[in-house]
Amino acid sequence: MGSRKKQMADAIKEAKKQVAFAKLNNCPTSPRKMRLVADLVRGERVEKALNILKFSQKEASNRLEKLLLSAIANWQAKNEDASIEEAELFVKEIRVDGGAMLKRLRPAPQGRAHRIRKRSNHVTLVVGANNNTQS
Repeated sequence: MGSRKKQMADAIKEAKKQVAFAKLNNCPTSPRKMRLVADLVRGERVEKALNILKFSQKEASNRLEKLLLSAIANWQAKNEDASIEEAELFVKEIRVDGGAMLKRLRPAPQGRAHRIRKRSNHVTLVVGANNNTQS
């Protein structure tokens, strides 16, 4: 491997060490309801985001809190020697995409049927370290 290529590979590896993610697939909540909670924590520091999710009344907040804790644990597994407080972790990115839809039929008047779509979603949460070394 050439020296430039190796330097670039090392730089990419170091950059990836500062970021960790967690995914939640096929969560049985509609994406619209999940996005309401996801928008609350986007860009927030991890400690503040955990408090927001803990005291939120929405049912989706329980699932997102668990997902955030998982992303923090993934970051800690990558950086065993670093501490969370010094790294100033924050929610770098949170994406809520639509998942599979269960289609059901509900009886309607005069022999008709209405389709009910039971929606699900996929959530991707990325946690990043904020290491600003400015004086």
